[in-house]
Amino acid sequence: MSVWMETWLDFWKRLRARLTGRSNEQEVREVRRVLSLLPEKGNSPAPDPLLLTGGERKLYDQVRHATREHNRNNVTRTAAYWEVYQRSPELHWALLAHMVSRNGGYSMTDLRGDLIARVMEAGQAEAFFQFLERANWLIFGDAYPQLLLYEASVKGGKPLFHLLPYFGVSRFMTVIWERFWERKDSELLTLGLIINEQNYIEHRVVQNPAYKPVIESFEFQAQTYLNLTQVALPYRSNTDSVELAGCVVDTFLSLTERIDTGRRLYAILFGKEDVRQGVISFAKSRPHTGSRADYWSHLYTADPPAGSVKRKRYYPRVNGAVLRPGAKPIYSPRLHDVWPDVTSPEPPGGEDWCCAPDAAEQLYAAKPPAQHKITGLYCKTLMLVEKAVAAESWLK
Repeated sequence: MSVWMETWLDFWKRLRARLTGRSNEQEVREVRRVLSLLPEKGNSPAPDPLLLTGGERKLYDQVRHATREHNRNNVTRTAAYWEVYQRSPELHWALLAHMVSRNGGYSMTDLRGDLIARVMEAGQAEAFFQFLERANWLIFGDAYPQLLLYEASVKGGKPLFHLLPYFGVSRFMTVIWERFWERKDSELLTLGLIINEQNYIEHRVVQNPAYKPVIESFEFQAQTYLNLTQVALPYRSNTDSVELAGCVVDTFLSLTERIDTGRRLYAILFGKEDVRQGVISFAKSRPHTGSRADYWSHLYTADPPAGSVKRKRYYPRVNGAVLRPGAKPIYSPRLHDVWPDVTSPEPPGGEDWCCAPDAAEQLYAAKPPAQHKITGLYCKTLMLVEKAVAAESWLK
């Protein structure tokens, strides 16, 4: 490579660092160096846990049991993330995962709620739910053992990350966890988990032919055009009201976009102290049920209406962030009222996604976006959805 080209590349890296708020260039280089020392092909099968003996085998069985127990549904997963964060607040990703998992639950119950259920057939709703459930189930099944192994390492006073491959965890995360054990860099660990989990579901869900009908459906595509893919972080403000921070996912189908969304959400959650403290206050006081009434009980109710919501014509009820005079709250059900647990999920399958040191290049940090409060945008979107549902109900 010429001196001119090296100079240009160095200039571009420094410019990108300023634009993105990248503050961990040295850590990224070190992770890349370690990854480059690993064998080129990372698709060897996971080692057999039957080879483990003594305390390691016992720990493996305990982690597997706990993961299955908490991976029953969105509510149990969301609660498990929160419990980990309370025990180990240095694991920033656990709080981020808790809040994103809440959003996953809202999306699931929306399919049976007062709005979406009026315009989506039962079979379509079931397919959407299975798509969402599969992605959430896979992410938890991969990430939760990592969190528990870290806590076991802290308790025992020595790293146990050599056990990660027995749980099918990518070698990328083995490098990240070992680095975290040495440097205690919560930001690098969070970014690593964001990258890992989105790559983990890329071929297992997003590129999986079984979910192609869902992804190619009009309803799925319409979410992007209507700004329905908002990820909201409810937080208590100084006035004790619940506001919303967050961002919009431009397209769920882009791996890069999903990773960037996670990066932006993390920057908001831990880069804005009022949001972080407000989120923690909200999480402590409002256990997750899957209903949007968890954060805005003045607009939503988890109590089911009398009769089927599809049989009645719909009239818009919301004016900004409040109900219209005389209007009833929007039905947003609790998860356990509308969706059963998936009792016999298909095994994760797949291979290690990390086959090259280039994976480290996604580890750059980001600054919180200037516009991170989305209460107004959320209300506008809700009113837009109401108008669409009302028009559909009158055409039937």
